[in-house]
Amino acid sequence: MPHPIRFIPRLADIDPAAWNALAGSQPCVQHAFLSAFEHSGAVGPGSGWHPRHATLWSDGQLIAAMPLYEKWHSWGEYVFDWAWAQAYEQHGLAYYPKWLSAIPFTPVPGRRLLGVSEAARTELLEAVLARVRASEHSSFHVLFPTAADARLLEGAGLMLRDGVQFHWQNAGYADFEAFLASLNRDKRKKIRQERRRVREAGITFRWLRGDEIDTEALEFFYRCYALTYALRRSMPYLNEAFFAQVHRDMPAHTRLLVADRAGEPVACAWFLMDDEALYGRYWGALEDISCLHFETCYYQAIEYAIAQGLQRFEGGAQGEHKLSRGLLSTPTCSAHWIRDTRFADAIDDFLRRERQGMSLYLDELNERQPFRTATAK
Repeated sequence: MPHPIRFIPRLADIDPAAWNALAGSQPCVQHAFLSAFEHSGAVGPGSGWHPRHATLWSDGQLIAAMPLYEKWHSWGEYVFDWAWAQAYEQHGLAYYPKWLSAIPFTPVPGRRLLGVSEAARTELLEAVLARVRASEHSSFHVLFPTAADARLLEGAGLMLRDGVQFHWQNAGYADFEAFLASLNRDKRKKIRQERRRVREAGITFRWLRGDEIDTEALEFFYRCYALTYALRRSMPYLNEAFFAQVHRDMPAHTRLLVADRAGEPVACAWFLMDDEALYGRYWGALEDISCLHFETCYYQAIEYAIAQGLQRFEGGAQGEHKLSRGLLSTPTCSAHWIRDTRFADAIDDFLRRERQGMSLYLDELNERQPFRTATAK
């Protein structure tokens, strides 16, 4: 007998403890993080993100869940399907709305099918696909799933699309100097030069844990964050209320890195953290200081991850420049179901060709890895 499935338009209507019991420790999938998007208005009415979280129940108990949205554009996803949407439009068809399982504005790989067992996760996926097929939406997409989730999605008939991010892996380094010693001479020299420029500019750094972050620090961070968008003549996806709520509800997972000069803050970066990883997310600076971005967003983060005994530092989406700074290419994927079989066949052919190109690209990146030997990773 199938378990009942419910599509919930507000995460606040789901017990946080029940959701988190399925989600695990990664902060981006936890109830408080996803709720902050809704409470701050980053998703919901007028945003193009309409929550329809899929939940599976047994005797009144939540046994599986999926963060799920009806999406009316492709902003804030970091897996780009604009060309697919354009092809639909050129043929007089509507690509939006579509179904999307993802963490809004957050390209962190992790669990998307949450459940007490693989059987529960599989049943949830089958129920979601039944709802997707019964709707008139063009497609269904799952972004940055784990390998285990990807296997279930592919087994259910979704097409997989390969991607790449750049993550730093901790090889048991005693300190930052030990990490530098593992790099080849040119990369080691470049990093030391960049760090020296920041020191010579009079910049010092201080890490603030959740309970050390006050309103003034959050306001300064948001000022820096918003400025990075203003310089690109765009608007930030997230408002100050989002960061304030995440800090309030998830202080153990929140970190701020503040860059000071002569006792005054000049830059700031906002991170998430769990027992395994540091997740680099957002930063900004009040002025352009040589190499400050690299120091704030990469070197300080790596140094902190080593000091905290973390397994890795995830530096966010895109950016080959991260490779020379010790963040290695890490395969990611997404999964896609397309209603129109003509487009599905064309996209499947495109993904096969793209996969071949991605394989060659990853081989090229591995050849350019910055370590002295392959085993030094």
